[in-house]
Amino acid sequence: MPAAWDAALAMRDGGPVPSGEMGRLFGPLFAAPRGVDGCVVVGRLAQTLDGRIATVSGSSQWIGGPGDILHTHRLRALCDAVLVGAGTVRADDPRLTTRECAGPNPVRVVLDPAWRLAAEYGIFREGPPTLLVVAQDAPGAMPAPERHGTAEVVRMPRGPDGLDLPAVLAMLAARGLRRVFVEGGGVTVSRFLAAGCLDRLHVTVAPVLLGSGIPAFSLPEAARIADGLRFSWTVHEISPDVLLDIALDRARPGVCA
Repeated sequence: MPAAWDAALAMRDGGPVPSGEMGRLFGPLFAAPRGVDGCVVVGRLAQTLDGRIATVSGSSQWIGGPGDILHTHRLRALCDAVLVGAGTVRADDPRLTTRECAGPNPVRVVLDPAWRLAAEYGIFREGPPTLLVVAQDAPGAMPAPERHGTAEVVRMPRGPDGLDLPAVLAMLAARGLRRVFVEGGGVTVSRFLAAGCLDRLHVTVAPVLLGSGIPAFSLPEAARIADGLRFSWTVHEISPDVLLDIALDRARPGVCA
């Protein structure tokens, strides 16, 4: 397995797509970009069998098992940037580093349109380079450049629901951050999906039933099955869970069109 992972990491430097499981799972991240922004964007969620990513109180650690944690760290290592929403920082205060595998740490990107997160969170105090992306009209002084702890503040236009996500991706691409990993949470991944900004979607399904809790996806209500989004997937075992690799190719649910 270490040799297979080394071969996957070599794709960052222009190496060929390796044969076997690593190539099938991670090779699509190195395909030519389909979006006009020049990025390849992969979203990821870990959910229970009944589609929950957390309990009603917000507890989510840990739905996925060791295989899911390793997979998440590998995605970080292969991507140029890892992106999360403000809710994920508030709930988990994540480090978003590659502690569980060999490979470089990505640039960390936090979306916080209203600029409500305090600078005391760990992601703004230490670790790899971090961008805090806020709305252009978010309150706060505007010296150049703005800082929030150790993070660089980037102001972006608003979109229909939060930030203008295509503009955010174009900004990242302009900085050379073209493989983007949208790690969470569910609302942020759902907004990228609704905006037609995901190329791939990795969903881990854990052998857990909750019967209640926070749903994995938050989308407008669909009146008909045809208003949803059908897709192809491949299934990978990451014991004790299964991983669904879904090819979206920037498609969006009909209810979001």
